Amino acid sequence: MSNELNTIKENLIAELEQRVEDRILERSNASILSKLINKAETISEAISISQLGTTYKATGLYYEKRLEKSGNELSYFKKNEALSFRSSERGVINKLIIGDNYDALQNLLIEYKGRVDVIYIDPPYGKDNLGEFAKTNYDNAISRDNLLSMLYPRLVLAKQLLSKDGIIFCSIDDRNQAFVKLLFDEVFDEKNSAGMMIWQKKQKPSFLSSYFGTIFEYILCYVRDNKYSFPLSVETTTANKKWPINNAGNNSSILTFKKGSVTFNLPDGTIQPQDMSEGNIKTELLDELTIIDGKNANDFRLKGEWRYNQDKINEIVDNKETIYISKIPFRPNHIKDGGEIKKMKNVLSKTSYNCETNEDGTATLESIFGICPFDNPKPVGLIELLTLASTYEKEDAIVLDFFAGSGTTGHSVLKLNAEKGGNRTFILCQMNEKTDSTPKGIAYQVTAPRLKRIMTGEDYNGDKEFDWIKQNSPYGGNLDVYEIEKVANFESISGKTPFDVIDETLYGQNRFSTLKKKVDWVCNNFEITQRKLESDEQWMNRQK
Repeated sequence: MSNELNTIKENLIAELEQRVEDRILERSNASILSKLINKAETISEAISISQLGTTYKATGLYYEKRLEKSGNELSYFKKNEALSFRSSERGVINKLIIGDNYDALQNLLIEYKGRVDVIYIDPPYGKDNLGEFAKTNYDNAISRDNLLSMLYPRLVLAKQLLSKDGIIFCSIDDRNQAFVKLLFDEVFDEKNSAGMMIWQKKQKPSFLSSYFGTIFEYILCYVRDNKYSFPLSVETTTANKKWPINNAGNNSSILTFKKGSVTFNLPDGTIQPQDMSEGNIKTELLDELTIIDGKNANDFRLKGEWRYNQDKINEIVDNKETIYISKIPFRPNHIKDGGEIKKMKNVLSKTSYNCETNEDGTATLESIFGICPFDNPKPVGLIELLTLASTYEKEDAIVLDFFAGSGTTGHSVLKLNAEKGGNRTFILCQMNEKTDSTPKGIAYQVTAPRLKRIMTGEDYNGDKEFDWIKQNSPYGGNLDVYEIEKVANFESISGKTPFDVIDETLYGQNRFSTLKKKVDWVCNNFEITQRKLESDEQWMNRQK
């Protein structure tokens, strides 16, 4: 026990040192905590002392983080052939992953790191819906330790999955919004906050509501890197704009454009860089156009803030793309009539974008299953609106939801493709939680059957008699269903080793031609899937 205790003390002190390097913890405080840890007589005492150094100074957010420890098992995907299906010979393949979303995200990093365009999550923030792993403590109005601890490592993984111009949406209620926003500020950086939307979740408040009726929830919105982000839009306008202003968000004061790389949309026509004029004021041919504080060298004022920084502008020019500058950014691939996009408002309601409510989500599930087997399902129209707004330039976007629930995000992506065109794909992750209404588990009884019904027109059992199909045509498409399996990293029995059971084709790889290549690939990619999340109590019990 003494050797274990000493090893744990060393690890805890190393974590304190890392917090000092990350500027989370003051050096003087770390020194005091290290001395106390060295004097600790038990594992529990050492861990409790180390937790005193978990305060996050950047936002003031404080919570007790769960510890991550290395296990001796690898998690990996195993295809469920019975639930997977093909309804189109060609076309994209969507994915449903059944199991802990922490393991799912780790495995997704092997193939999708930096490739996911949109993430939508609706975490289980109700105190009765979190399960044993993360019950929110509503008796303590200051801290949501378990909810935040559950979300933190998952958001860290999700950030790595996002593309450089990717975006993440998170639905949250009013009681947890402030806490979860601070957590997002920590993980994604406050400068990458794209704002917060207000969503009308119901038409009328509950009669039992205290003080006043609550009919709204919130949707946090963060981009991976604000240098590459783009305004959310579902509408266009053809109105002329006098001043060529770009989207707010980039504080660059000096921008340089190469000759021929810029087109300005103004009321009197198109003005090229070599003819920077308003009216008849001509300039000499310019090799470059330099804009300083919204004003170019020839006193032609370009008022407003700039959408891109210099690095992004150079990248666009190097790719032989034209930069269009107008009051609202112009994207010819999206706007067929030559108009301009119209930035969204941040209120989503029946009167704003005709946005659906939870009642609509319930009605949709009832039309698919005859009953609503899932509490408070998000409506298809809400997530479809968010997906459209963030993928109008990416009709082949990858959309991820790692709290998939009933599968609304997958439904939304399929519906959007059918209505607007495109080949967007979805990846859903869902635990197979068992409830009174779903004794075999949500993933098996709700998520997968819903997708099967709306994609093929029938359930796995052949059932074709449900209301939804009477009003809609099947969306078609293909679905691969994976389950999370575990294998000991030291397993040596032939046929059961990690190199035998892990299927590389489930990770976008062609079948390896030699065992050596397979071994190298597994060793290089699957170490990250050994990480485990544990509460302090669980971890300490395992040590006894």
